[in-house]
Amino acid sequence: MAIEKTILQVLTEQKEEIENMRTRHLVARREETLFDFDSNLAQVVIGVRRSGKSTLCHKVLQEHGVKYAYVNLDDDRLASLKTEDLNTVLSCVYQLYGTDIPYLFLDEIQDVDGWYLFVNRLLRTNIHIFVTGSNAKLLSGELATHLTGRYNEIRLFPFSFAEYCSFNKIDVTSITTKAEAERKSAFMNYINDGGFPEMQKIRNKRGYTESLLEAILQKDIQKRFKIRNIEALRKISYHVISNSCQELNYDELAKVFCMSDKTIQKYISYLQQAFIIQILTKHSYKSIERIRGAKSYIIDTGLQNNRENSLAGENIGWRMENVVYIELLRRCSEEFLDVYYYKPTSKDKEVDFVICDKIKTLELIQVAYEIDSPKTFKRETSALVAASNNLRCDKLTLVAYSETKDVEVDGKTIHIISIIDWLLETYNV
Repeated sequence: MAIEKTILQVLTEQKEEIENMRTRHLVARREETLFDFDSNLAQVVIGVRRSGKSTLCHKVLQEHGVKYAYVNLDDDRLASLKTEDLNTVLSCVYQLYGTDIPYLFLDEIQDVDGWYLFVNRLLRTNIHIFVTGSNAKLLSGELATHLTGRYNEIRLFPFSFAEYCSFNKIDVTSITTKAEAERKSAFMNYINDGGFPEMQKIRNKRGYTESLLEAILQKDIQKRFKIRNIEALRKISYHVISNSCQELNYDELAKVFCMSDKTIQKYISYLQQAFIIQILTKHSYKSIERIRGAKSYIIDTGLQNNRENSLAGENIGWRMENVVYIELLRRCSEEFLDVYYYKPTSKDKEVDFVICDKIKTLELIQVAYEIDSPKTFKRETSALVAASNNLRCDKLTLVAYSETKDVEVDGKTIHIISIIDWLLETYNV
């Protein structure tokens, strides 16, 4: 009875929290359209901690006007819950919300061992289930194994620049000098401070970022994978974050941190599974070539300089490249498209991103902060032209900080677009 009393108290407090949410204005997220309310599939939202997964689910459930119950398992009072306790949770849900509840939202459920058995049982009773989680391998692996296709997976990232502008009430349509200046200022703030929703109204951004990273390292990685040397994990994660947009050299990292390359690879994998980093592989028709020379990008550029002793560089070009890649992941995942980078040999010029539909190349994208000098312009455009000939793709895009225009280079049309316009446009490949 003691555990039931605790659960009931927690769920009562959580019910009051979601009632207060109904009066708040929430930013529209592009992932809202990916939910399938009428199906019998579990709606599963995964992504990095504090990217807004819970808020997204509450928003779509409330806007659809459905009756739903809410259980947030990322609560210290529920930390000791076991599989057999989930039935008590369900009993408490019925006591609070009624036995005819059609939708149940289970927040951060992966912390309970065997949670998938509970979800499977509820799906068989025709209850519509919403689930969130912050660990890709654990959640996706168990879903694939135990829910056998009975789920709709939705990946959520921190705010895109368009969502950032919406939250901060930045005019994205006016063509006045003042409006354009405000968008440029907003963009510089965005690539420096990032798009975590809670970060937007916090003055102590360093404190927020450090606490977020520690929560991810301790809860989503150390606790889950039983890592003993948390300090080594912390140093490696900070190093990778500070060196985004770069190739991962496991041998070099092993020497720097005095660890085996296998351990380094495991730690990098853990960072990817917890969504701190995203991996970009090389475009090649040979699988071994795709594995070699993988590059890492951080999930949000705000993680790069809002930390103690970060000494983050001011390379706006790299920050732009990182922002473009994360935006491509948002856009391409909806169309089931793949993203690579192109550099067939060490002598070839690199193209930042190749968008593919299976083996067909749809678009080549280069990112550069400054293209005013003839030398820089030639370097970036010649890379696109060479890759265009090799991959038989004529949709060539150069994302820069400058104005938007089309240019002809060696018989190829290259669409130069300012990064602000590119981030705010409706994307079509």
